[in-house]
This record gives sequence, C-alpha cells and structure tokens, in this order.
Amino acid sequence: MKRASLAGAFGAGAIAIALAFGAVLGALPASEVGRISGSPLPSAGPAGPALPPAPAVKPSPAQPVAPTATPTPALADVAIVPVVHFRTRVDSTTLAEVRSVLDGTSGRYDALEVVGADADGVFAALGVSRPAGPRRLVLAPDAVTLATDLATNRKRLAFLRAADVDESVRALAWGRDALFGVDRVAGLAEWPLMARLPASAAPAGGAAAYDPAAAWTLIAGGDIMLDRGVAKTVKVDGKGVDFPFDGGTARITGRVCCSAFGWRVPKTARTGNAGAVRALLEGADLAIANFENPAPNRFRWHTSGTVFSADPKLIDGLRNAGIDYVGLGNNHIRDAGAAGIVQTIENLEKRGIASSGAGATLADARRPAMLEAGGVEIAVLSYDTIAKYYAASATRAGSAQLTAAAVRDDVAAARKAGADLVIVFPHWGVEYDATPFAGQQRLARAAIDAGADMVIGNHAHWAAAMEEYEGKPIWYALGNFVFDQVWSEPTMEGMTLELTFVGTDLRQIRMRPHIILDRAQPNFMDPDADGKIVMNQVWSASKGLLDW
Repeated sequence: MKRASLAGAFGAGAIAIALAFGAVLGALPASEVGRISGSPLPSAGPAGPALPPAPAVKPSPAQPVAPTATPTPALADVAIVPVVHFRTRVDSTTLAEVRSVLDGTSGRYDALEVVGADADGVFAALGVSRPAGPRRLVLAPDAVTLATDLATNRKRLAFLRAADVDESVRALAWGRDALFGVDRVAGLAEWPLMARLPASAAPAGGAAAYDPAAAWTLIAGGDIMLDRGVAKTVKVDGKGVDFPFDGGTARITGRVCCSAFGWRVPKTARTGNAGAVRALLEGADLAIANFENPAPNRFRWHTSGTVFSADPKLIDGLRNAGIDYVGLGNNHIRDAGAAGIVQTIENLEKRGIASSGAGATLADARRPAMLEAGGVEIAVLSYDTIAKYYAASATRAGSAQLTAAAVRDDVAAARKAGADLVIVFPHWGVEYDATPFAGQQRLARAAIDAGADMVIGNHAHWAAAMEEYEGKPIWYALGNFVFDQVWSEPTMEGMTLELTFVGTDLRQIRMRPHIILDRAQPNFMDPDADGKIVMNQVWSASKGLLDW
C-alpha cells in the first residue's frame, strides 16, 4: 500500500502518535532505543557520526477514553411452552411435575432442558430456583439443538419460546391451558407462562412469532361409511344422524375371543365427555375426512357385502358436526354408477360440504376443492389407486387416479389457481396393513416433490405409518373414523389428526387415538393408557420413516 494510502486509512491521529513516539525515542540513548524499538540505530564509529537527536515535539494532551460497556439486551415478555418428544403419550404438565423433575422424584422425566440464554428468565417465570448443578438441568445452545435433543432423549421435559415450537416436538398444555390446537387460549393475555427474555433472539428457522389468536386448525378424520352397520345404528336402531359424531371418551375393559373373522375384540366402557368429538370438529377452522360411499338419490341399504350406497339424508350428520370437505377418490365411489357420483356431489353441495377426487369427467375429478382458513387458500386433491375400473375419462364419470405425472400437473394447477397450501388426499395401500409398500411410498414422495405441503391417506382401515420427507409430513392412513368394522381391534381403532398452523406454517401435530363404539361412533381414548395400542402400531410401522 502507498504511504499516502496509509495516511488516508489510519488518519492524522495515527500520524501524531507516531511523531510523539519518535520524540521519546530521540531523547533516549541509542542502546535503549534499540531495546524499545526492536532494531538498533547506528552509533558514532567508523561508519560515520552519530545521528543528531530528533527535534523535540510537544505531545498533545492525553484525551480521556470512556470505558466500553457491553450493551444489555432489551427484555420482553415472551410466551414459553412446555415441550417433550413428538411421540409422547401425555397431553399436559404442571408446576408440581416441574419441581419433581428438578428434585429427582419424577417417574416420567429425568431432566429439564432449556436454552441456556433463556434459563434464568424461564426459572423466574416458573417461580422455581435454578439448580446449582447440572444433574437435573440440561442447557442447550439454541432451540434447534433442544428439539433435536428431545428426539433422542425422550425422558426430558423442556421449555421453549412459543415462536420456536414446531411440529417436530410435542407442545404440552400447562394444566388445563393449551397454546396450540382447537382448545387453545384465545390470546397471549390468557397464557399463564410469560417470561422476561432477551427480545433480540429470533425464532428458530426464521419462523414468525406465534400468537394463538392468529393460528388456525385443521382436523382430519379417516374413512366414513354411512351404509351397512352404520345405517342400521342410525336409522333402524333410531340413534339418529348426529349419533356418529356425539362420541366422548372411552376405555378398554378387557378383550374377548373371538369375532367371526377370528380376532380378539375389545370390551369397552364410556368414560364421559359426551360430545368431545363433535366439539373438536366444530371448533376447527377446517375439518376433512374420506367419504367411503356414494350417496345417490336412489340408494339401497346393504346389510352386508362390500358394495355401498348411503341415504343422502345421513349426510346431515356430517354437516351438523362441522365437516367441511370429504374426499371422493376411493374404491367405492362408483358403487352406484355414474349417476351416483354426480348425485353424491350434488347432495354434498346442498349441505355445504366440498369434495374432490371424483366427477362427471376426468377434468372434474382432478379439479381441487378450494377452501379457506386463517386467511390461507387451501387446495385438497383427492385420488384413488385401488379401483382403476372406476377411473374417470373425458366422457365417463369416475375417480381421479393417482400418478406422479397427474399429481405434478394438478399441484401446479392448484398453485396457479391461488392455493397457498396444497393437501394430497389419496386412497391407497393394502387393507389391514399399517406399513406402506415401496410403490406407495414413491407416490407419496412424488406428491411432495410436486410441491404438495402434506399427504393424508386412507384405505387400510388401520391407522398406518407416518413419514417426514423433505420436511413435509405424510400419513399413510388414519384408519376408520365412522365405520362398522367392529370385528377386530385394529379396525375399531383409528386416529384423528389435529393440526395447528400459522399462515402456511405447520406448528403442531396432535394425533388423537379413538375407538369406534356401537358400529358407528368414534370415542377418544387416553393416549397414555388404552390409546397407546393404536399409537404404537403407528410408530412401529413408521420405523425408518420418521426421525422425531
């Protein structure tokens, strides 16, 4: 660098300091100058006379330098949430349980984990003393690390900022108050866990701040069939069209042998909370399910067999329960012929229920249902892979068939039509098998590769595996929702999805196990008791597919 450039870079102040230093050196003996400067100057001798002393330069008076203070980050009231690993079977925690974790008496958790920078604020908000040692306390460097830790250390209870909670962890209620889901508090003013934390910390992964008032929820159920045993319960036994959705909670009291198919079947008892299923459906911003039969104007009640048609009047039960959409892409939708498909769609529309997956032509069958929730435009694309003989064509009523090419084009068309969120809703797989086969998995991944945000499948009549692919969830089957297959435990049990979003961001997943009573009515089970049977079935089938 040129000398002029150095002066410009460091400024006149640096030059003045250099001159003053030179004056000091000039006043010292040469030997001392060499010691200080690191290189000796020439002295008098054969080489020549000694250098004259440098002219004295009066140094500028020293300016006081203010000490550099580390800025204190601004604090803000931030919502914090108890979280555990995704597969936990409990729904809530309490202050008493937090204390038991810290004193080593908890039978469920062996440590508490928090982000290190937030620890003091979290403990202050909880009103408990911070442990002096690390035995019961784990400090994570950030929220992402904490979430990863929970996936492998499943006996930890943790606390995260609400904005850092995503679908890979399970957010718990604090006592009876929940921050996510249909029953969440109305706003942050009602949430009891607010901590004074540094305001500068950004949410993990660039997520938006979380406010329950701005969130929206989606409930997804499995297979609904309104013929055969369901029709008998509702019509012949006089339970009424609303009965299938009036379920509460139930437990298994034993098992007996055997059904006509040779299965041990559960004995059950209702445990109250009548209407809990209806409340969940009605409380959701969007509720969807698979409609496993046509409902034509000229229907026939089938007492047995696998050809279905439902009385259109029974659709009133879906409408009254708050179901907004049903998928028609399945292997029974053409059981009442071409007219049955067209009339089913009309009978659903009369009751304000949207549908997709079948139509008078192939173009109609592949057209998405466009729905709105939380200010988000949602497209649902329904397909079948089972009954190819029911496929629609340009001139034939039928179902949309799922192929990688079809889903690629249909997702693109849905986006062009204004969809912010795309759900693919296929009918596929093998009945009574919870594990997806390779071709099914390829189709699921093709849907995500095409730009879908999630895949929610059905047809197995069992709750089946869950997968995460490219950061997007896939459910291969939810099992039966309203169905009469009470001849085995796996066909009586299923799961109801409860999803919480902020905009298009999925923030929480809750999988609620249920059991069907009276051949028609789902009732929720305690996931930490009888419900763990069906949930363990899901986790076993998900081996190698889900890291959470």
